[in-house]
Amino acid sequence: MLYTVRRSPYHDDVNAMLALVSETDDVLLIQNGVLFGINDNRYLAKLMRTGAGIYALQEDLDARGLIEQISDRVKVIDYDGFVSLTVKHQQNFAW
Repeated sequence: MLYTVRRSPYHDDVNAMLALVSETDDVLLIQNGVLFGINDNRYLAKLMRTGAGIYALQEDLDARGLIEQISDRVKVIDYDGFVSLTVKHQQNFAW
């Protein structure tokens, strides 16, 4: 499953989402969801423990001036990468 996270981790029930994510899933951080990917973020550490692939949309990082603060554990992708993730996963859950 592909989880698209568009809200800040500080505004959602992160633990509920993390309980659903497994190592066969991918998580794409978009819009304010890119805040998950900031270095030393406690929520990023929890997300990494799921074993899921973690991606962030380049355009949203650029728009928020966060590209220099993003963890090296997060793969930065563009819209073509976003499309590739949606093709890879038959199911998508927007968070």
